[in-house]
Amino acid sequence: MPTPPGPSSEQSRDAVSDPAGDGVRWAVFGGLLVPAVLVVYGTSVGNATVSALGLASVTAVCRLLLRRSERATLRAAEGAQRSGR
Repeated sequence: MPTPPGPSSEQSRDAVSDPAGDGVRWAVFGGLLVPAVLVVYGTSVGNATVSALGLASVTAVCRLLLRRSERATLRAAEGAQRSGR
């Protein structure tokens, strides 16, 4: 009986969770949704644009900090493996 082929590297990458990426995607979605809701409920387009720019800047900074933290965690894990801990 033939054995099924193992998962390809592409499938295994898709199966791995990326919590930081998921958070950033939700933040982008919220950053687009909030100004639209503001306009629908009567806020001026200018104010909605300012809020969108504010949300975009906060999202960008959070993404930067998350990626930086992930790199630091990976470096710490590699260092612990090298030192035999």
